Amino acid sequence: MPDYRLEAEFLVRSPDALIAGVDEAGRGPLAGPVVAGAVIFLPLPGSRAPKKYGPVSAELAALLDDSKKLSAAHREAAFAALRECPGVLVGVGAASVGEILRLNILQASLLAMRRAVARLARAPDHALVDGNQNPRLGCDTLCVVEGDGKSLSIAAASIIAKVVRDRAMERLARRYPAYGWERNAGYATVDHRAALVAHGACPHHRAGFGTVRQLRLDLGRAE
Repeated sequence: MPDYRLEAEFLVRSPDALIAGVDEAGRGPLAGPVVAGAVIFLPLPGSRAPKKYGPVSAELAALLDDSKKLSAAHREAAFAALRECPGVLVGVGAASVGEILRLNILQASLLAMRRAVARLARAPDHALVDGNQNPRLGCDTLCVVEGDGKSLSIAAASIIAKVVRDRAMERLARRYPAYGWERNAGYATVDHRAALVAHGACPHHRAGFGTVRQLRLDLGRAE
């Protein structure tokens, strides 16, 4: 389970520093944007020695983990708790399908992270980023592989990103009902791939990805 130890290492040097956790959701799907979340847990007044969960209440900490390990209902509960907590700052950023095509998925993910941090109400002094790629956030940054299972700030960011993206795909599903995005969030499930074969791609599909790319190649050969 994630805790506040990585954040505490920064606070030993700078007790009043603001530390953002940053993560993304949606690098792998065949459709839809990539979305990033950034979360800052504001320091407790007068606190100089963070406990296991730092400024995060035990109740909130119990809700937080790598978003991929949580059920949809659990993620929604954690998302609501984060949004309702006055000591939590949240930023959300995204990169579109067009930007994914133009930049590639890695660079689009890093762009979404920069946008998420830019939308925080206060600029962080330090950032903990899930993965091994530095998005160049303009502050001291530590990349943490599998960080969403280690850091409460990153875990919170992963939940924010996942819930926001899933909701966006549910809205798109109402316009493009054939693909089942309300169930698969754009990932390459059997039903999604079958729908692509049956109906072709739509403007929200990623042209260079998997089945979408293969369909375009097959169409080109047929022509």
